[in-house]
Amino acid sequence: MYTSNMINVQRSLKMLIFFTILLGLVYPAFVTLIGKVFFSYQVNGSLIYKDQQIIGSELIGQEFTDPKYFWGRPSATTPVPYNAAASIGSNFGPLNPDLYLRVKNRLEYLKKNNPAADSNAPIDLVNSSGSGLDPHISANSAFYQLKRIAKIRKIDYNTLHHLVYEQSPNSLFSKFSPRIINVLQLNLALDALEASEGNE
Repeated sequence: MYTSNMINVQRSLKMLIFFTILLGLVYPAFVTLIGKVFFSYQVNGSLIYKDQQIIGSELIGQEFTDPKYFWGRPSATTPVPYNAAASIGSNFGPLNPDLYLRVKNRLEYLKKNNPAADSNAPIDLVNSSGSGLDPHISANSAFYQLKRIAKIRKIDYNTLHHLVYEQSPNSLFSKFSPRIINVLQLNLALDALEASEGNE
């Protein structure tokens, strides 16, 4: 009986050591190596560079308030917008008066700054995402802002329309979901476009 129990304890300890090494060291090291070799851009945070300086990530939004830039979704992180350390949704239910007030104020702000817009403000310009960090907007949200930006930057509307279309490529699921666009990358392309047109 005692010998049998000792054998079971020894086997259990051997299995514990084996799986600790396999799953705690070997497997994580293997997955990390695969990531570093084949997906180095993603595992390093999908960072975006400009002039060899990190200016953001494809995965986390940034606040743009200057009217000459495209604006992203509202951020639910407070008091600092797009704070990854405070990622959270507003958790307001559809009947919550605070949600109604936020949406109302956002709509008024958008209408005031986009008086020539051809359509109503898309919902993703009014509501924050579940994480509060979403770096994307729908292509329709970018088109909604085109006339404002075209007027301020004095860039042809059709040229800007083409830029947005280029920056929001079709995906495998585009038939089932709207085209989306990364706001930071779109604004970088917008700056580059204005610079190129100014040099012509």
